[in-house]
Amino acid sequence: MDIALLVPGPFDTISGGYIYDRRLVEGLRGLGHAVQVVELPGCHPLPDAAATEGARAALAAIPASTRIIVDGLGLPAFAPFAEELAARRAVGLIHHPTALEHGNPGEVRDALRAAEQALFPRMARLVATSPLTARRLEPEFGVDPARIGVVEPGTDPAARSAGSRGGCAILSVGSLIPRKGHDVLMRALATLSDLDWRLTIAGGARDPVYAHGLSALAEELGIAQRVTFAGEVDGPALAALWQGTDLFALASHWEGYGMAVAEALARGVPVAVTAGGALAELVPVEAGVVSPPGDVVSLGKAMRRAIFDTALRAEMAEAAWQAGQRLPRWADRATAFAAELEKA
Repeated sequence: MDIALLVPGPFDTISGGYIYDRRLVEGLRGLGHAVQVVELPGCHPLPDAAATEGARAALAAIPASTRIIVDGLGLPAFAPFAEELAARRAVGLIHHPTALEHGNPGEVRDALRAAEQALFPRMARLVATSPLTARRLEPEFGVDPARIGVVEPGTDPAARSAGSRGGCAILSVGSLIPRKGHDVLMRALATLSDLDWRLTIAGGARDPVYAHGLSALAEELGIAQRVTFAGEVDGPALAALWQGTDLFALASHWEGYGMAVAEALARGVPVAVTAGGALAELVPVEAGVVSPPGDVVSLGKAMRRAIFDTALRAEMAEAAWQAGQRLPRWADRATAFAAELEKA
């Protein structure tokens, strides 16, 4: 099968969605499919003129015989070309609808929702990365359920994390954007100043204003000495962080799946998360604590016991490890996605 994946550039961006896309391309090529990656220019997801022109040019350059997959982050740029996408039986890869992105002004959310409500039903198939996202596509975006599939991200076999040598080393992995709720996490931890904890946040400053605000917030809360902003971390450096982690934390307002949480489970790290999007469905109750999104008080109370009670944390770590071994592996994700393409 000849396949073109259309995705906003740069394709080497460090984020869960881009990691999924890269592993998918790698897997499809491993199955013998010819996969071309087309990096879309301009601003996304709310497209500017460059993004719209890039979408037009991409469609014009791709042979008629090639199967088109459009990453959902770039899909709104194709709103003027909905008829062509429908005619070419294009497939949408939906990590989560961009209209659900937390922190966007109301007019931006409305524009994105209008674009997605117009585009989603015209696609030959939508492949969501979680059952929760898939369930929202029919009632909120008018998609025929028969055209919706799910291919969850995979995990790689990983060594079990050893943890730190004292106190509680907390790791949070996620871009510095409002949806990830790092401000909520820091406010919750600030209520636990009597406990021995330290926090490392690994993620790029995708929203520079928000990232700067996080640094200022750490100072304001009096926890700057306990918080490390590690920036974008990948490969051996990220693996080293995981090895020394006692507790993973993510206070997202919404996650289409939660690949960093799955990574924590795969390494036997207990988790403290908010029930934002698919996170609550991903985390077994024995493997961590779950609080309502945006609820600083609830998250602080939940994390207190996880930080203080080392015996409980050890039990959660074992449950996390067991759950992590049952997660899908990357080895079969491309096969599952290719099967979805055949249904389009």
